Amino acid sequence: MTDDPAATNHTLYTVVFENERVRVLEYLDQPGDRTTPHSHPDSVMVTLSDFDRRLSVGDHQREVSLKAGLATWLPAQTHSGENIGTTATHTIFVELKEQASGAPHEPVLGPEI
Repeated sequence: MTDDPAATNHTLYTVVFENERVRVLEYLDQPGDRTTPHSHPDSVMVTLSDFDRRLSVGDHQREVSLKAGLATWLPAQTHSGENIGTTATHTIFVELKEQASGAPHEPVLGPEI
């Protein structure tokens, strides 16, 4: 079983570029849409729309409201998401293929803002 969002949620995630160092995904959903659990490596997320989402992993949830035009760091994580707003969620993820060096970090949900 894969946790690649382009495979688990192929109607919402599209691979728009990939090479040996990065993969770029476009994500587009509508209010009420949900994703199944999936994982992201360390990534940069660029928001193309204003949106509200609920991110979940296990019993933990976090709601985020983001504005269009942000570039944020998204630490490696596994989650599922739900569009809880009234607008589409439209983002670009630049996923890094290199493993981070140093001590492991605490599990997180969503971007570091």
